[in-house]
Amino acid sequence: MSLTFDLGDRPALITGASGGLGAHFARTLAAHGAPVALAARRSDRLRDLASEIEAAGGRAHAVAMDVTDATSVAQAFAAAEEALGTLRVLVNNSGIATPGAAIETREEDWDRVLDTNLKGAFLVAREGARRMVAAGASGSIINIASILSFRVGVGLASYAVSKAGLKQLTRALALELARNRIRVNAIAPGYIETDMNREFFASDPGLAMIRRIPQRRIGQPADLDGVLMLLASDASDFMTGATLVVDGGHLVSGL
Repeated sequence: MSLTFDLGDRPALITGASGGLGAHFARTLAAHGAPVALAARRSDRLRDLASEIEAAGGRAHAVAMDVTDATSVAQAFAAAEEALGTLRVLVNNSGIATPGAAIETREEDWDRVLDTNLKGAFLVAREGARRMVAAGASGSIINIASILSFRVGVGLASYAVSKAGLKQLTRALALELARNRIRVNAIAPGYIETDMNREFFASDPGLAMIRRIPQRRIGQPADLDGVLMLLASDASDFMTGATLVVDGGHLVSGL
């Protein structure tokens, strides 16, 4: 077992890589040697990120992918593998939320959240696992869940349900794929600062939320690097079906 976190022989695909945590995960994996396939619908931003990674000495390839469309997923995998070889690390990061009261949630909004966060993760994991099995390759599938996989929040019914389902999907896939040497685990982040929420967490309501986190701080994307590399590398070779919480103690506080 290696504890070096060297991913030089493991091409990785990251969904939702056009910004936020997805782009950060791609940079982190590339910095540890993984050739990275950047997948999202916004291919213009993917190309910019690919250029950035390659300028830093990494290897990257952008592919357009709609995670809710099985044909799009298959085509993106084919293009990525033509460029990088068999993908042995998958990061299911694509996710959306449509906040609002449950009784006011439109059916199409419910479907859009579940299709992206849960069905999309399944389609990507299924396609990746099929290709790993066909190639006789071991691999790691990492689903990005949430602390709302374990609890609920007001106005986030569809998101919480999708992430709870993703946690259970992680366990189900881990059980089925273990004999193929494919590990399936999840990361459940708490509040992590990104460009999309930075302004909110600097506001009075945002600061009040931070005060309820036992560590009394908002998480940074880099706080997820250690667990990401653990799950992507051989350091977690005997670990599958787990969902690792990274939240500054938020869940154990009960708040």
